[in-house]
Amino acid sequence: MAVVGLPSLALGLVLAGGWAAHLGLSVRDHLEATRAALLRLRPGGIGSARSVAATLAEARAHAAEARRLTGGPYWAMLTHLPVVGDGAATTRGLAASVADITDVLAGVERTATPFLSASAKAPGDLRGALAALDAMAPVLRDGAARVESARSRVMGTPASTGLAALDGARDTVIREAGRLHGMLSQGAEAAALLPPMLGRDGPRRYFLAFETNAEARGTGGLVGAFGILKADGGGVSVARLSANTGMAASAKPVVDLGQGFVSRYGRGATTTLSVSNLSPHFPYAAATWTGLWRRQTGQELDGAIATDPVGLSYILGAIGPVKLPGGETVTAGNVVDLTEREAYARYTDPAERKKYLIRIAGAVSEALTGRLGEPTRLLPAFARMVSERRLTVWSRAEDEQRRLAATPIGGVLPERREPYAGLVVNNSAGTKLDYYLDRSLTYELGPCRPDGMRTSRVRVRLTNDVPRGPLPAYVTGRLDDPRRPHAPGSNVLWVSLYAGLGAKATAVRLDGRPISFYSETERSHPVYSKVLEFAPGQSRTLEFDLLEPYSAAAPVVPVQPLVRPQRTLVTADARGCGPS
Repeated sequence: MAVVGLPSLALGLVLAGGWAAHLGLSVRDHLEATRAALLRLRPGGIGSARSVAATLAEARAHAAEARRLTGGPYWAMLTHLPVVGDGAATTRGLAASVADITDVLAGVERTATPFLSASAKAPGDLRGALAALDAMAPVLRDGAARVESARSRVMGTPASTGLAALDGARDTVIREAGRLHGMLSQGAEAAALLPPMLGRDGPRRYFLAFETNAEARGTGGLVGAFGILKADGGGVSVARLSANTGMAASAKPVVDLGQGFVSRYGRGATTTLSVSNLSPHFPYAAATWTGLWRRQTGQELDGAIATDPVGLSYILGAIGPVKLPGGETVTAGNVVDLTEREAYARYTDPAERKKYLIRIAGAVSEALTGRLGEPTRLLPAFARMVSERRLTVWSRAEDEQRRLAATPIGGVLPERREPYAGLVVNNSAGTKLDYYLDRSLTYELGPCRPDGMRTSRVRVRLTNDVPRGPLPAYVTGRLDDPRRPHAPGSNVLWVSLYAGLGAKATAVRLDGRPISFYSETERSHPVYSKVLEFAPGQSRTLEFDLLEPYSAAAPVVPVQPLVRPQRTLVTADARGCGPS
């Protein structure tokens, strides 16, 4: 959090007298010292819990002194003077808000210490950590409210003081306070949800899906393996690991997701594991997985969890390498390649390959459950997985699911009116070539029109970056059209753009030429789709011209969690709908 611009204010205060200048410089010094201390709290800046507490205490002391200096009658008088009044008012708001925020951070640090220092009495034992989370939830919730109040206070100060640096400091505090509010709010939800979901009040069982995003699906990738995660009284374990062949298709749909869902995805999406997660809305897939398990075993599960090999690499980066029964070492650096490329080359027998993948999933799961009692080591990995949608969770309990759905971990396709451009690809060829898929998306939002609409353009570029040379037939096999010869390495993708609520596509072009497309609706979002074939090495560009309701909300561009990251660029014309 930056607090700058005070030197210019102090010089301006000379007009109000030497004591005012001295006061302004003192406030500047204390706010800059607060900023310097807070910057040292960035990840990697300092180490031990003791040093964190000491640094927060330093920041808090300087912020409190800046608030004291700007809180008296003399400073209040300065806010009414010409030339310097707006700057004095903004500085007072900054000082008070930064002091409140450092108080919140100190309180969170004190409450979080028992959780961060919790140690398991046995592998997979989370009782100490869950008790600490129970204590943290109300503190985080109160902290989020206080930070939002501090942010509102700064927003109520003059935005244009005539001092560019001070105005920049104000904008920075507003932005950083908003980010902190989001983090504390999400932390409060997690602290409240995790204890019951991890079996504090009784046993829980979850379908645990390992998605293989070498074959793209809406939530990420094909479910290549699955297991049952058990949580009871703070103890966590994974059992019944199986390849996807261990889940039989159902003769009848296991869940009713509505006629619109069936029209878009077909009946098989609620009867067959391999096409159960074509939609990017994770709760649809989760309800189908648990329904298939119930149909096969008669057991009702409490929810579902999904991750992928990239997520596993983040976990291995936190807990270290694991060894397979045969002695092979799986690391953060090789797990994605082993599971999504090397396994296909190593094992010509699909059954043997699936056994190998199960061994990897089992080794990582066992190592992870044994280290769950070390939150300081795992939290950064889990946070990254959630931010990239590589860890998603659904609960059968309505209250829990409502709260999960409001956070990124819920994997929900939101039904909010905001600028939105979501690219989703589904593999339609049965190949494993999406390991090599490159994606980029540019979202250009135009200005508001007199009718309250805006014209926008979304440009999507996809490249089948398959390497030259032979690949395993299982990787390149075209199950969509097996009787006709195809160039080895060719692929077929079902490409969909999810636009914002109320938007309409006025034209779609492929490689610069107008094309036909089909339009559907999912969870109130208009969806524009085209099935495209890609030769080896071929790039194709789709352009969507949109007419969408103007909104000042920040554009939302979710990224489907595949192997290679998506390159995303968003530009927006800031002109609103008010008088020009």
